[in-house]
This record gives sequence, structure tokens and C-alpha cells, in this order.
Amino acid sequence: MSNRHLSRSVAMQSLYEWDFKGKDDAMIADIVHRNIFEFAPGMDNTSFVRNLVDITIKNRDKIDPLIEKCAPEWPLEQVTIVDRNILRLGICELLFGNYEEVPPKVAINEAIELAKSFGGESSGRFVNGVLGTIYRELGEPMKDDEKKDKKNKK
Repeated sequence: MSNRHLSRSVAMQSLYEWDFKGKDDAMIADIVHRNIFEFAPGMDNTSFVRNLVDITIKNRDKIDPLIEKCAPEWPLEQVTIVDRNILRLGICELLFGNYEEVPPKVAINEAIELAKSFGGESSGRFVNGVLGTIYRELGEPMKDDEKKDKKNKK
């Protein structure tokens, strides 16, 4: 498992616990620390996990309304805790991530993989649908770069 994928898994598990226990922001640093120790012992660089969780928590007032807008038939509190927090992470990477480090399609694919691993039977499709809608609304960033790369390889 790649270090970034493991980091996203730990971030999702930390957000899940934070959400499940009442969304107390004061608890998040301890939750992340404990989950890194438990699920990723020996991980050399934990900054990606910590940054991803911190940015997600700090921007949930921008992230959560997007989930509600792009999945109107599912009020946020009715979305499973796993799916809700995978979406939060994916949206965080789409809105606030560095596209040079993590291109939007990579962020979406990683979220889908987390949904398949941790969510229910239809979680992957649900996450794909919501993040795909947000990606299109953002104007499909870096889409043209991928086409240029393919032309240059030919």
C-alpha cells in the first residue's frame, strides 16, 4: 500500500471517529495521533495525514454544503459516516489540494478506493457520483493537461 493511500486511510478513520464521537474539534489531534500509531506504525512522514485532516476540519463549512448540494436526495446526516468522511476528504483535496502533487482525478480515484474498502456495496458509486459532479462544477481542472500529455507521448 502506498504511503499516500495509507495516509488517506488513517485520515478517513480519524475523521470517522471524530464524527462518531460528536465532532469535537479539540479531540482531533489526539485521534489522529492515536490512529497513526495504531494503523500506520513506523510511518516516517505523517504530515500528509495531519494536513489533510486539519484542512478538512477547518473547511467543513465549505465542504459539507457541497455534499448536500451534489447529493440532494441524501441529507448530510443520512449519509453513512464512512461515506460522509470519505467525501469530505475527497472534496478537501479537490478544493484545497495542490494539483501538482495530487491531480484531481487521482484524488477522486483514491476516494473511490477508500469507499470500496471501507464503505457499503454502493459506496464507490455514490462517492464517484458526488465527486464527479463537483469536479465538473470546478471546470474539470487539469483535464486539458491530460490530453496534452497523451498527445506528447504519441
